[in-house]
Amino acid sequence: MTDTVLRNGRLSAEDWAREALDQIAEQGVASVAVEPLARRLGVTKGSFYWHFPSRDALLQAALSRWEIHEQEEVFGRLEKVADPRERLRALFQVVAHEVKSHIIYSELLKALDHPAVSPVIGRVSQRRLDYLTASFRQAGMSRTAAQHRARLAYAAYVGFLQLSLQLHQPRLQHEEFEAYVEHVMQTLIPEQ
Repeated sequence: MTDTVLRNGRLSAEDWAREALDQIAEQGVASVAVEPLARRLGVTKGSFYWHFPSRDALLQAALSRWEIHEQEEVFGRLEKVADPRERLRALFQVVAHEVKSHIIYSELLKALDHPAVSPVIGRVSQRRLDYLTASFRQAGMSRTAAQHRARLAYAAYVGFLQLSLQLHQPRLQHEEFEAYVEHVMQTLIPEQ
C-alpha cells in the first residue's frame, strides 16, 4: 500500500492504477480484476467504483500511467544530455536497470490482442523507435542507417526481455550483465 493511503486512509484513482500495474507485473493483464485488487489494497469494491466505472476504465488508467511514466521518466531524464552518444549511453543504462518497467512491458506484449493494450504498445514502441532514430541521426548517421540501427537496438531490447522473462533463460550475474550492457553500447552506439 502507498504512503498516501496510509496517511489519509483513502485511495485515489492513482493508487488503484499503480496497484493494477503491480498486478500486471506479477500476473499479467488478464489478472487485473476489481475484487482481488480491493483485497490487496485492504478496501471494499466501493472504493474502486468511486473512481472507475469498470475494470476496463481501470486498465486504461493503469496503461496511461505506465505510458506517461515511460515518456517522462525515461526520455525526460535524458533531455538534458546534449551529446547524442552520451544520451544513447545514458538511455541504454537507464533501460538496462529499469526492471519493473521491463516486466510490465513484457506482460503487455503477451496481451497485444487486448484492445486497450495494443494502441498503447503501438504508441510507446513508435515513440521509442523515433527517439532512437533521432539520437542516431544526431550522432552522425544517415536517416536510413539511423532507422536500421534504431530497429536493431529495439529488437535487441525486446529479444533480451523475451529470453530472460518469457523463455526463462538463466539470469546473468551482475558483472556478466554489466559486461553485456557495455558490449551492446559499444556495438550499437556509433563512434565519433
